[in-house]
Amino acid sequence: MQSSTDIGTVMRALADPTRRSIFERITDAGEISVAELTRESSVTQGAISQHLKTLRQAGLVAERPEGRKVFYRASPDGLEPLVDWMAHYGVFWRESFLNLHALLKDIDDA
Repeated sequence: MQSSTDIGTVMRALADPTRRSIFERITDAGEISVAELTRESSVTQGAISQHLKTLRQAGLVAERPEGRKVFYRASPDGLEPLVDWMAHYGVFWRESFLNLHALLKDIDDA
């Protein structure tokens, strides 16, 4: 887990549709091995490993080695930079929608 991961790193990691799909599968599974990810995918084991490396560097997944297998799970704090960024802009949109609501109410009352 990397708490100092910047928003750009997280966004780049999730920008790729294959990587996003892998992240969603890991999140849904709770914990999953590379072999399981490869078995249920049209992507090669080497490509899966590269995607996992990017997700790990972005702080989105953590790994747990067990013998010859490595299991991956979503890191709870991995999406924090994205959530913080969206919360910042969410305030702007909430205010804009409130202003729009007031404007539409004024038009309706006229």
